[in-house]
Amino acid sequence: MLTKWYIAVSLLVLSGQALSFCGFYVAKADTKLFNKASQVVLVRDGDNTVLTMANDFKGDLKEFAVVIPVPTFIEKKQIRIVDKAYIDHLDDYTAPRLVEYFDENPCPMPAIVETQAKISETLSLREMARDGVKIEAQYTVGEYDILVLSAEQSDGLAQWLKENGYRIPDGAEPILGSYIKQNMRFFVARVNLTEQAKLGYNYLRPLQVAYQSPKFMLPIRLGTVNATRTQELFIYTLTRQGRVETTNYRTIKLPTDMDLPVYIKEDFTNFYRALFERQVEKEKMRTVFLEYAWDMNFWCDPCSAEPLSAKELSELGVFWIQTGVQPKPASPVVPANVFVTRLHVRYDAENFPEDLIFQETGDRSNFQSRYVLRHPWQGTESCRAAKKYRRKLTKRLKKEAQELANLTGWDIQIIRQRINSPTTQ
Repeated sequence: MLTKWYIAVSLLVLSGQALSFCGFYVAKADTKLFNKASQVVLVRDGDNTVLTMANDFKGDLKEFAVVIPVPTFIEKKQIRIVDKAYIDHLDDYTAPRLVEYFDENPCPMPAIVETQAKISETLSLREMARDGVKIEAQYTVGEYDILVLSAEQSDGLAQWLKENGYRIPDGAEPILGSYIKQNMRFFVARVNLTEQAKLGYNYLRPLQVAYQSPKFMLPIRLGTVNATRTQELFIYTLTRQGRVETTNYRTIKLPTDMDLPVYIKEDFTNFYRALFERQVEKEKMRTVFLEYAWDMNFWCDPCSAEPLSAKELSELGVFWIQTGVQPKPASPVVPANVFVTRLHVRYDAENFPEDLIFQETGDRSNFQSRYVLRHPWQGTESCRAAKKYRRKLTKRLKKEAQELANLTGWDIQIIRQRINSPTTQ
């Protein structure tokens, strides 16, 4: 059976009141919240693309195999191994986040009282013809043996892959045939156990491929052929001009900047899963969701992780930045002219029959999936402003409960009970 990564991406082969932020970041919804989640980083400038693919394959490495349609021939110098930590950092930096604020004492105070808040801990030559298949190149890069194939017939390619130990799913021939008609090559990788043992790694590092093509796309269809359930895909794009969106599917922003009951601080994981699943259901699983879009020249407030350094961006394939430049004293990060977009898609063969086609837009407006907790003031003063505050607070708590029910589909009565529970005050 093919790897979870291959099946998932196919791939690829191979608040209401928005108070100028200044909140305290307390939780994030990273990719670990979702099962069968694949991660892809796409760096794009002009016709140049750098594709980095992460996998979380767990099992006998002899079973690992991945087949990625690519739009052009790939040379060995275009293939690299990348440290997974860079993708993890990008995931942390762009993840949907939970922030909190504390209501101030509404009564006049002789001096400004500082409110202290605890911030939770966060945390990659030979030729022969067989059945119309040609091995155009073969390389060993790190722990991977890599072939670049071309083919004339889909059934010949499928038969060749099966005979050579690449276990492709039944029914893949029509999809392979569509790529062959587009004159695409096939980037094929599997683990070289001897090389892996020499290197001392007990996990598979991400593969990175750089190529030039006018096609800005991500092939996902192969992974849906024999998938028994939906797939989860996170796409991080790094571009110069602005936000990236899909052209053949709708790209929409997730709901954001909602005020939620404070007890969600301890249940953010379940909240975000429920929110996302409800949005997928609402859109009938035919939509790509925007979770984050940010100009990396600007500080994110509140950040769920430090911005990526110039070195990290360079390792992920951002080839237009200077890695030796030091940041200015007042700046936390080297100006990089990099715009990051985080897209999240849940897909299957029925609802996503086409590969993902992208375009870079000129939209540089910042967006983050951000959810807000506002801790009520707990004082006992009885000034006129305090009485007015308490009346407004009652309405606010009702609105927060309804907002949470609308976003998740949870029972409003249970939400109200939890809001009123002494343990959540």
